[in-house]
Amino acid sequence: MQNQPGNAASLTLRGVLHAPAGFRGPRRILGRETGNPGLKDSKDRWIQWAEQLWIATRPLLTQITLTSILLTVWSASLTQCTGADPGEEYSGGWTTHFDTSLTAFNRLAKNSKDYGHAMQFNNGHALFKQRWQPAATTRASFDGLGPLLNQTACDGCHAFGGRGRPPLPDENNFSSMVMLLSAADKTMPHGEPVPLPKYGLQLNDKGIAGVPAEGRVTISYTTAAGRFPDGESYTLRRPTYSFSGWNYGPPVEFAFSPRVAPFIFGMGLLQSIPAETLQGWADPDDKDGDGISGRINKIYDKYSFAYQTGRFGWKAGQASIKNQNLSAFIQDMGITNHLYPEQNCTISQTACIQSPPGSQKPTEVSAGQTDELEIYFMLIGVPGRRDWQNPQVRQGKELFSEIGCADCHRPETRTAKRPAYPEISEQLIRPYTDLLLHDMGPELADHRSEHLASGQEWRTPPLWGIGLVERINGHNFLLHDGRARGFQEAILWHGGEAERSRERYKELPRASRQALLRFLQSL
Repeated sequence: MQNQPGNAASLTLRGVLHAPAGFRGPRRILGRETGNPGLKDSKDRWIQWAEQLWIATRPLLTQITLTSILLTVWSASLTQCTGADPGEEYSGGWTTHFDTSLTAFNRLAKNSKDYGHAMQFNNGHALFKQRWQPAATTRASFDGLGPLLNQTACDGCHAFGGRGRPPLPDENNFSSMVMLLSAADKTMPHGEPVPLPKYGLQLNDKGIAGVPAEGRVTISYTTAAGRFPDGESYTLRRPTYSFSGWNYGPPVEFAFSPRVAPFIFGMGLLQSIPAETLQGWADPDDKDGDGISGRINKIYDKYSFAYQTGRFGWKAGQASIKNQNLSAFIQDMGITNHLYPEQNCTISQTACIQSPPGSQKPTEVSAGQTDELEIYFMLIGVPGRRDWQNPQVRQGKELFSEIGCADCHRPETRTAKRPAYPEISEQLIRPYTDLLLHDMGPELADHRSEHLASGQEWRTPPLWGIGLVERINGHNFLLHDGRARGFQEAILWHGGEAERSRERYKELPRASRQALLRFLQSL
């Protein structure tokens, strides 16, 4: 733009920015010195000067503002489109959001731009929250609950998409925890646990009207005190399980395993980690001599009729989100589906067998519905980290690696290319897991094998989002059975391959232990 007389935008700022004659500073202009006879004249000059400044700079400021906005949007878009990686606070890659409200564990991936995916996600979320009813009720579209069950909805166990817990002392039934059962020391041809003849693979502590529940479990705890070398004390609680009310006769010998409901977010990302990556991390014979011998659980997949890499469940007993969901439908709620089309009744459970099925045919939940639920699980974004730049948090992160925690809780990896799901394709993620089985020692053992997993082996659970559990789910119970009351107790229960890391943690000064715990809280 050429400078022309009369063009307000071309006024030289040098002339405009000189304060008007008689101007003595803002304190005088605002009238804070009373009785000033030149107040009005100075004020008028001030207003005129300000107006000239605005006229002169408005076009320039508008251009700067618009340019800044466009550059910001362009830069963010370019970063994602060109494959650039986000910072370490983006735990789930570009799926990450920074919501810390009650919706933090069940939000659509932040980078989702597919309208169809969003619609399917919302439909799947609605099914996740749906309360099912027994057959022959007024809500015929979602009937067929039970006859034997543990919960009436997916989010009954996974409240807000988060972690379950053991029952509190004044609670009689499990609400977000289940008890797995199987014949002792036996497995099926493909490594699956052997169902109990009268009870199957899971204790259903509830039944619809006219169908007796299978039984009930109560938990008691004994505590053990200990001290760190610096004198700080701690206590651990050990659970004991008592079974009663076996309504179909007591089993003779059986194995059992208590399991709290895990997180559901980020599962699509975990499913997208290449099997080759997991195989590269595995060291079943500890050839490198570091005392850690993680291995993959191999699961016979009923869809492909082949062995697949186990990824989900406390012992990596499920190979895919779909299989995990369909198993939960039949085991937790008694809802038949295309993988499990028969009611979950044993030959001893006459009332269960005689109960009518739901109105939807051929199964109580359709393949289309479970497909949308799968997409919901696939595309839930991961909550980002908080306070990740805090010096104490950074110190804790370094200690996490120094004492060996990161040898199993691997900080980061990259997902495979997923053309059908660009949201989770080729993402740099930080789940803090290797998804492998590790021997955690006799203290945490459930003595129940699951495919290749022994009674002492557990999958390394992801740690992303763990710092939000207390805020979202109202508790801080950790590990597979919820025995640990917070991060420190969880660490102190680690044994087996993790014993060396536990002992190193004990030897840290108190300030260093606090830093490591603060780091976990930031995840």
